[in-house]
Amino acid sequence: MEPPENYSTSTSFAVPFEDAQKIILRWDSTASEEARERMIFGGDRQEVDLYLQAVDEIQKSMSSTSISPPSSHHHDQDSNSNKVNSAIQIAMARLEDEFRNILINHTSPVEVDSLFIPDHAPAPASSLNHNTSSVGSSNEFDQEEVGGGNHVDALDPIQRADSSNSSASYRSTSSIREIDLIPQEAVADLQSIAKRMISAGYLRECIQVYGSVRKSAVDASFRRLGIEKLSIGDIQRLEWEALETKIRRWIRAAKVCVRILFASEKKLCEEIFYGIGTAIDDACFMETVKGPVVQLFNFAEAISISRRSPEKMFKILDLHDALMDLLPDIEVVFESKSADSIRVQAAEILSRLAEAARGILSEFESAVLREPSRVPVPGGTIHPLTRYVMNYISLISDYKQTLIELIMSKPSTGSRYSGDPTTPDMEFAELEGKTPLALHLIWIIVILQFNLEGKSKHYKDLSLAHLFIMNNVHYIVQKIKGSPELREMIGDDYLRKLTGKFRQAATSYQRATWVSVLYCLRDEGLHVSGSFSSGVSKSALRERFKTFNAMFEEVHRTQATWLIPDSQLREELRISISEKLIPAYRSFLGRFRSHIESGKHPENYIKYSVEDLESAVLDFFEGYPVSQHLRRRSQ
Repeated sequence: MEPPENYSTSTSFAVPFEDAQKIILRWDSTASEEARERMIFGGDRQEVDLYLQAVDEIQKSMSSTSISPPSSHHHDQDSNSNKVNSAIQIAMARLEDEFRNILINHTSPVEVDSLFIPDHAPAPASSLNHNTSSVGSSNEFDQEEVGGGNHVDALDPIQRADSSNSSASYRSTSSIREIDLIPQEAVADLQSIAKRMISAGYLRECIQVYGSVRKSAVDASFRRLGIEKLSIGDIQRLEWEALETKIRRWIRAAKVCVRILFASEKKLCEEIFYGIGTAIDDACFMETVKGPVVQLFNFAEAISISRRSPEKMFKILDLHDALMDLLPDIEVVFESKSADSIRVQAAEILSRLAEAARGILSEFESAVLREPSRVPVPGGTIHPLTRYVMNYISLISDYKQTLIELIMSKPSTGSRYSGDPTTPDMEFAELEGKTPLALHLIWIIVILQFNLEGKSKHYKDLSLAHLFIMNNVHYIVQKIKGSPELREMIGDDYLRKLTGKFRQAATSYQRATWVSVLYCLRDEGLHVSGSFSSGVSKSALRERFKTFNAMFEEVHRTQATWLIPDSQLREELRISISEKLIPAYRSFLGRFRSHIESGKHPENYIKYSVEDLESAVLDFFEGYPVSQHLRRRSQ
């Protein structure tokens, strides 16, 4: 069928008014059973053309009647006008039904799965599902990793349903992909009906029918995408675990909605209403999508204004990044004046998400500083808080590009002049050139150490307190080294400072434990003054061996249950202990063995060989008890 504008009532195909009126009345569904059961546009194309010509003739007659001059045949003129108006009303009602029927018959749910293709680029760690715990009691830090999962956000969909019947969009960005929602033949029929309805003054009816049918189609696509009709209140009442799943689904769906569904709905409106009026296509588009857009954006808005907590950080950043990525497409798809509110809402949500991320970081810092657990972790191992915080800031570093733009101010810290014992010192002069984000990460490490120092005081054994600090600061160092992004921001200077701190803690542990043990192996107090024979007090020597044995056994019994999780650090500390203990014992044994063995029951005093001690040291820091007595070599 040729476009309606190519028809002319002056051609040989023009329908006289009387015949046009009969055609209109024959298809009056209020007066004819046949007219109710059949659709004009579902049958013979010649019948379609004939009906449209009849409508054109009626509309022409209506125009002629309205502009004809007064005459003496006033009654006849009124009669003709009534006939024309009646015919127009019947025709418009019929065209409205036909318009609706064509839309419904050619509207089918979009196969959303076909709109996605895999992205072969590796997924960043930031796209993981972060099952984070909130900072509270130590029981809340029982997972090794803050984040984990197999979440991969939906990527830019670039497939089109049918590109053979339409050229590339004249306004497409690199990410917008318009698809043909309705076949081109049906679009031509819809356009021919829309032009006649609008020219007859039935614009509102045309827009309402169009919007009603197409909105139902969008709603069906929403359901397939998993977008639920939830109020902001409904969303905020959901548990965070359920929300995390919905956020991942929303990010996937939002990309399809903006770049494909909404863009394609806009394209369809432009095709059907092209040339009819500059704002009509936009009015139909907004009638169709405004409700669904509000429904879509309400979810992100609810998240942006929800109660802040550390575990929400990464999903909020995922939402922020997704919306930031979509903003240029939103500007294109919703470019009209009537869509101002949509563009403004998207920008406001983005701003609130950014503010939420800043607020969460600040609250996280405060929570780490104030984390209240007082029960010492057994064996001086890595505190759950340390694992949690370091995994958390490692994930923060994965979002470096986003957060560098969002975090513009330095952290609020203490200083050496503040005199506040509840807040650690941090001088920015030593960290000149660092970004505000890097300063925040260093500050978190500073307050973590400050908190750990406080927790170490709950150990009754000073040696164990030092081992606890060594373990935890070593873990901090290893986590920084294991993340290139985090290491770059923290910097090697501060990393060296941390390394020095855990080495100092190791030294302090050795002093606290082994100085008193090694003190037993000194010569002082064993020699009898003025004696020229042996010169050694056997009773003092026996007492010295007994004291050493008792002290070493106690250290061995106790420190075998202590734990150094890192095997390399554990081995290094054992070697360091052996390098001090074994030579000292070997030397002492070599000097005084004969004095004990020449007396009674030497085995009660020289209980262990050098090899026994070497073997015993290997039991240290394994985290479980050993047998009550040291393993002794057979004599």
